[in-house]
Amino acid sequence: MSHRHDVFAILRKVKSTWHDFRKNKLGILGLVILLFFITIALLADNLAPYGEWELRTGRPFERPSSRHPLGTDELGRDILSLVIYGTRISLLVGIVAALFSAGIGGIIGLCSGYFGGLVDDVLMRVTDSLLVIPTIVLTIIMAALLGPNIFNIILVIVIVSWPPIARIIRSQVLSIKEQAYVEAARAIGCSSTRILFRHILPNALPMLIVNMVFQVSSAILAEAALSFLGLGDPHHTSWGMLLHYAWSSGALAAGSWWYVVPPGLCILALVIAFAFIGYALDEVLNPRLRRT
Repeated sequence: MSHRHDVFAILRKVKSTWHDFRKNKLGILGLVILLFFITIALLADNLAPYGEWELRTGRPFERPSSRHPLGTDELGRDILSLVIYGTRISLLVGIVAALFSAGIGGIIGLCSGYFGGLVDDVLMRVTDSLLVIPTIVLTIIMAALLGPNIFNIILVIVIVSWPPIARIIRSQVLSIKEQAYVEAARAIGCSSTRILFRHILPNALPMLIVNMVFQVSSAILAEAALSFLGLGDPHHTSWGMLLHYAWSSGALAAGSWWYVVPPGLCILALVIAFAFIGYALDEVLNPRLRRT
């Protein structure tokens, strides 16, 4: 009966959150853009005019035309098809990296804030050690050492992304655990696990969700940056890899703007979409930011 009550409570919370979220115009705009890219990623095989690895569909650096709406690259590949297929990897890296970053950062922040003492000291010293290293330097070094693989890129992004989340969640937990209902749960003999996941986590979850959404944007930009620097996975097409190929082939010097602008605009649009969704969720889930 208790579990059923919890499920209904979650459903009511989701319904209430959606009711408030849909009033935010920027949030809805971000959601529409995101759904647009998700649709493209899911239907890439049906939407792309040519295959992902289909060569010489036209002349090298061919200008946009009815046959190639976004022109071709240095190998004569259709850029529209490459941009469509690149949506998959950019979304995959962003979402998966954000999920793991939020998961690791959330667990460490929960444990550090709740248990305190030696646990807090050890976890926060590890967190601080990663925070003091310049993120871009650490990212490039790790990506170069691990090699150009899409899963290595996700791993690198996760390693450099969870410490800030852990810090934020820890500060939330330090505040929540002093509340009267947590003290009451301790007084009646509830276990630490029950208190953490039944009383503290639900109250820290809104902040964790908001940070996870923002982290997707950061992960997409990180993948694009690493790929542009030549540290991306050449076996998968992503928007960052397209920018890398455009730069290395001299597309800009040749005036082939159609090779650079589409993937760049896609990165910008997707990052803005998640930023809009994140700001809207922050406003909905954070009572202090709600408009009156």
